[in-house]
Amino acid sequence: MVRILISLVFVFASLFVNAQKEIDSTFVDSNFLEDQFYIGVTYNFLVNKDDAINQRNLSYGLQGGFIKDIPLNTSRKLALGIGLGYALNNYYSNLRATDTGSGIDYSILNNTGDYKHNKIESHVIEMPLEFRWRNATGTDYKFWRIYAGLKLGYVLSTRSKYIGNIVRSSFYNKDTSNFQYGLSFSFGYNTFNIHMHYSLSNLFNDSTFLNGERINMKPLRVGLIFYIL
Repeated sequence: MVRILISLVFVFASLFVNAQKEIDSTFVDSNFLEDQFYIGVTYNFLVNKDDAINQRNLSYGLQGGFIKDIPLNTSRKLALGIGLGYALNNYYSNLRATDTGSGIDYSILNNTGDYKHNKIESHVIEMPLEFRWRNATGTDYKFWRIYAGLKLGYVLSTRSKYIGNIVRSSFYNKDTSNFQYGLSFSFGYNTFNIHMHYSLSNLFNDSTFLNGERINMKPLRVGLIFYIL
C-alpha cells in the first residue's frame, strides 16, 4: 500500500511536468504566478523522544494542497504563499497505546519479535504560510526556488494501530494535539525539491505520560515536494 501511494505521487508529478512543457514558450505572461499546487512524500522522524522509544518500519507522510501565490515585486521573484492542504502521517515505533476503556495507557514494546506493526496514523488539515523566492520568468519553467515559513495544522483524526502475532487492536486516539504548528523549508531546482518540516508542537497533548514522564516528542518530516503551476 505504501509503495502504491508513493508511486502515485511520482506519476502525478510526471504528468504535470509534461503538461507544463507543452505550454507555448512564445507566450509571455507578465502577471504569471508560480507553484500554486503541491504534492509531496516524506519520511517522518520522531525527535525529542525518550531513549526507550525507537522507530521501526517506514514512517511515511503524504501531503497535497493549493497555495495562493501573492507576488511582492514587479519581477514577481519574491512572493507570499497562503494555502490549504491535507496530510496523512504515519509514525511507526515501539511505543504502544492501549485503550483500557477508562483511558489510554502507553508502554514500550521491548521484544520486536512479538509484533509486526505498531503505529500512530494522523489525518491533518494544513495551512502553509510561506515567504517565497524563485528566479522564474513568464517563459522559464525550470528555476531555483527557496520557500520558508510556517505550517499550521488541525488534526481531523488519529488512530493507534497494533498488529501482534496473536493480538490486534485499532482505535481512535484522542491524546494527540489537535492544533499543530511548525517551521517549513523547501528548496530545489525544477521538478525535484527537498522539503523539511519541524514541528514546534508536541505530537501528544500535555496530559499524555509514559512511566510517569510526559511524552514530549515532536515530528520532523524530510522528503520531496513537487510544485505545480
